[in-house]
Amino acid sequence: MALSIADGTLLNNGVAMPWLGIGTWQAAAGRETEQSVAWALELGYRHVDTAALYANEADVGRALRASGIPRDEVFVTTKVWNEDLRQRRVREAFDLSLNKLGLERVDLYLVHWPVPGAYLEAWKVLEELLAEGRTRAIGVSNFLVPQLETLLAKARIAPAVNQVEWHPWLQQPALVEFCRQHGIVFQAWSPLMQGRVGEEPELVRIARGHGKSPAQVAIRWGLQRQVVMIPKSVKHARIAENAGVFDFELTADEVAAIDRCDRGQRLGADPNDFHF
Repeated sequence: MALSIADGTLLNNGVAMPWLGIGTWQAAAGRETEQSVAWALELGYRHVDTAALYANEADVGRALRASGIPRDEVFVTTKVWNEDLRQRRVREAFDLSLNKLGLERVDLYLVHWPVPGAYLEAWKVLEELLAEGRTRAIGVSNFLVPQLETLLAKARIAPAVNQVEWHPWLQQPALVEFCRQHGIVFQAWSPLMQGRVGEEPELVRIARGHGKSPAQVAIRWGLQRQVVMIPKSVKHARIAENAGVFDFELTADEVAAIDRCDRGQRLGADPNDFHF
């Protein structure tokens, strides 16, 4: 269990990945992203998640360089976008991402969505990039059990991570269990329900009992469920608040109460019905 912001889990190839990171989805390109990542690094975060789609990789890279933190102390993830999958431009997309980030390699490279008819071929390129040492680990995002089964049947190397929408209202227990059975680390995007954590009465109730915020309780719950969490914020106070989850622990009853909040409610796109 994560006891500090420095703690991490081991991926299936032995690479360490911090349990808590900062997400940058919907952080505006330019000063907003650069500043939020800089604040996160100052506050002790050592895990940053971005993607080609977000159009802010260059800003993440500037923040990393300005921080003065040794490169090998920060875990950086980016992702290949759907159109590059369809056009068989995965290697070119990877090169462009590295160039924007200003890095020689990333720590984790993900297939952003399971584009039908494209992700198996893309995976072969990711395996090549891993073998070349240009990424330390490879994984997927938004893959459900059927897509993971198809990939695992063809892949030489199993994905190290599956990053999906996951929060108290969308817990996907069958998917979580499948990933655990196959040694795939489960990672949550939108773990704070796109800012709606305050709408869940159980989170509010439990937060009051600990003198914490609903967001902190949601993050702590995820960490205790052994899910890697990457909450996004561009506000210094919120970034600091999201990191303040290592000085308390939820009881088994509190964890179970949040488990019961599952509605199967997506706030983002459905991997079975995406058209972008």
